[in-house]
Amino acid sequence: MEILELLPSSFGYVIFTYFYSWIMMSYLGVKVGAARKKYDVKYPTMYSDKEQVFNCIQRAHQNTLEVYPQWLVFQTIAALVYPTSAAVLGAVWVTSRFSYAWGYYTGDPAKRMKGAYGYIGYFGVIILSIAVALQLLGVL
Repeated sequence: MEILELLPSSFGYVIFTYFYSWIMMSYLGVKVGAARKKYDVKYPTMYSDKEQVFNCIQRAHQNTLEVYPQWLVFQTIAALVYPTSAAVLGAVWVTSRFSYAWGYYTGDPAKRMKGAYGYIGYFGVIILSIAVALQLLGVL
C-alpha cells in the first residue's frame, strides 16, 4: 500500500504547515546570524555581556528550537487523524512564533508575550494527540 493511499488527502495541508514552520525557523536563524554581525558577537559565544537586544534575538530563536521537536511530534500524531484541524492549529502556532520573536526583538522581553496566542495551537495539537491515543486504546 502506498503512503498516498494511507494518508487522508487533507494531510497535504499539514505538509504545508511543516513547510511554513521551516520558513519560520530559517527566518529566526538568519536574524540571529545578522544580529551576531551587527552586535559583534562571535561564535561560539551564545549570549552577549553587553548587548541585551542580541540576547533577546538569540533567545527568541533558542526558545523556539527548544519547543520545536515536541511540536513536530504532537503535530504529526494529531494530523494522522485530524489533518485539517492540526494544520490550522499548526499554522496558529507557527504564526505566533513570528509574533513572539518580533516582540522579543524590541529588546524588552515582556513584549515576547505578543505571541502567547500560540498556546492555542500548541496545546490544541497536544489535546488532539491525546484523543488519538485514547482512540487507539479503545477508550474513545
